[in-house]
Amino acid sequence: MSQTLEQPAIAQEASAEKTTLYILFALSFAHLLNDTIQSLIPAIYPILKQSYHFSYGQIGLITFTFQVTASLLQPLVGVYTDRKPKPFSLAVGMGFTLCGLLLLSQAASLGAILVAAALVGIGSSVFHPEASRMAHAAAGGKHGLAQSLFQVGGNLGSSLGPLLAAWIIVPRGQRSIALFSVIAFLGILVLSGVGNWYRGKLRRLTLSAGTARRPVAAPFSRGRTILAVGILVLLVISKYFYLVSLSNYYTFYLIQKFHVSIAQSQLYLFAFLFAIAVGTFAGGPLGDRFGRKIVIWVSILGVAPFSLLLPHVNLFWTAVLSVCAGVILASAFSAILVFAQELMPGKVGTVAGLFFGFAFGMSGIASATLGELADRTSIEFVFKLCAYLPLIGLCAAFLPNPETARQRQTRATRLAT
Repeated sequence: MSQTLEQPAIAQEASAEKTTLYILFALSFAHLLNDTIQSLIPAIYPILKQSYHFSYGQIGLITFTFQVTASLLQPLVGVYTDRKPKPFSLAVGMGFTLCGLLLLSQAASLGAILVAAALVGIGSSVFHPEASRMAHAAAGGKHGLAQSLFQVGGNLGSSLGPLLAAWIIVPRGQRSIALFSVIAFLGILVLSGVGNWYRGKLRRLTLSAGTARRPVAAPFSRGRTILAVGILVLLVISKYFYLVSLSNYYTFYLIQKFHVSIAQSQLYLFAFLFAIAVGTFAGGPLGDRFGRKIVIWVSILGVAPFSLLLPHVNLFWTAVLSVCAGVILASAFSAILVFAQELMPGKVGTVAGLFFGFAFGMSGIASATLGELADRTSIEFVFKLCAYLPLIGLCAAFLPNPETARQRQTRATRLAT
């Protein structure tokens, strides 16, 4: 029997089992470790800018290299692992991240820094689609909860980067980045354990594949599905362009407008990124309870009042409004991802790779674009312009409702029988 298993089998077995919480927590913890390392890149931008006299455009190029490397490979990884699951690919991906981390600690030129960023991007491209797939397999039917648990680990890790940079890298210098190789080694160990669990699950699926591999009907026609995915992609664009304006340039904005120190700016960035983690955890369970469309609608459009006010207030209210915006906006991604997986059943890895890859790609393009715009105008102008992006959330009104479609399918099946 072929070792290649279709995702419907995984989804059907997962929904028949209890939620495997220890695997979800292990994946969330590994995501925390992975994204802690990745978040060191933007966290040390002020250090690199001072040390090497980089322009904002060059800073944006570093993020562009990391994000685009990840975005180009993630969909390919997702499609491949949907057909041929690789239980230990996560540990291999963390190995690439480790190599990039060590190179970043020793890099003395823009070219070397770009290579290091690309290696970290490759590690990310391997990690996210397959880890999301494993979270789906361990969900036991609670897919919103599973994605939120997985995502919140990454967001917590992203929030830790600025703190670690302020406490360790700022006083000790760029070479101290090598100390974080311990985190990468721990991640490899955790992900090896998860790989063992997943390999066992795939073996059970192989034994039961004769009954488990049943086609899963899409809830909508091909045309409506393409339209819905297009709207979700547009919402991801608005979300990540605005997030990049804060996560990558927030420290520069605070330093330039309010004259805070680099260490102080990292603490404000930590507060914003921690708020993102909180919002991410809430988004999945709320989507399970109230529906993905409602969560997407509120989380994107609901940021607009805060984003529009933020460029016009003092330091205290800047911090408060950025935290509020982070909590609300971050709840969207888990809901968007699970919504897309419901639109395209049986393609969990492909959807995860597509949306993670697109998110990373948009982040890279946004970083480079906004960096160039900041060089030509100012950081404050960039923040004022990006404040209008959440208004794109109005497009969520045109999304279909998968829950209603499933109810119609259920009624039709009952009538037919």
